[in-house]
Amino acid sequence: MPTILASIAVQSIYANSSGKLANLPSRMARCPPDTKAAILALVDEVRAAGGTLQLSDLFRSVDMQFQAHLDFVTRKKKAFSPAPGGSMHEGGRAFDIDLKALRIPLARFWELARKYGVMPVIASPNPRTSEAWHFDHPGSHQLVREYYAAGKGSNLKPYTAMAVSAILAIGETVTFVKGKEMQALVQSCLIRLGHSIGNIDGDFGPMTRGVLESL
Repeated sequence: MPTILASIAVQSIYANSSGKLANLPSRMARCPPDTKAAILALVDEVRAAGGTLQLSDLFRSVDMQFQAHLDFVTRKKKAFSPAPGGSMHEGGRAFDIDLKALRIPLARFWELARKYGVMPVIASPNPRTSEAWHFDHPGSHQLVREYYAAGKGSNLKPYTAMAVSAILAIGETVTFVKGKEMQALVQSCLIRLGHSIGNIDGDFGPMTRGVLESL
């Protein structure tokens, strides 16, 4: 059964009609329950440290991800956005923040984030680096990334495989397995349980069948 996305009330960088900062718009303010808990915990941590956690992005539908990718391709925006099926935003497990509103060093935020399983996508806490504002809360989908990084899967890059797993988990469509999402989700689940099944591709080959028959 797909993970149900929970609504979350969290301050955004966007202003309402009166010019005051408002919560993240409802179309983006959705995420898995464990990600919601992590974000809200970080809201409290940052506030206690003297800053504010303000989000500019969280969940993206397939259409929203397509538009973000198109904006990147046409250079309407500089920040990289992959095509649909490759972003943790589509699984509700990535969020972008306003670095200035933090009012604490980025390195300090990294320390706080790590406590709740929230990970940066850049190598060092340099706020001038592109994507310094992007953070993932992968949960068990990190195991899929590690599986692919170890060479046990070969049809996707490790990060993309993690994103595919997160997207499938909430019942959304991924183009390259369209019509076989449930089978691909089963494969993702088996990987997260520690089994080797080859690739996440929606096709139950000998490795996937062998694991299922052994359970």
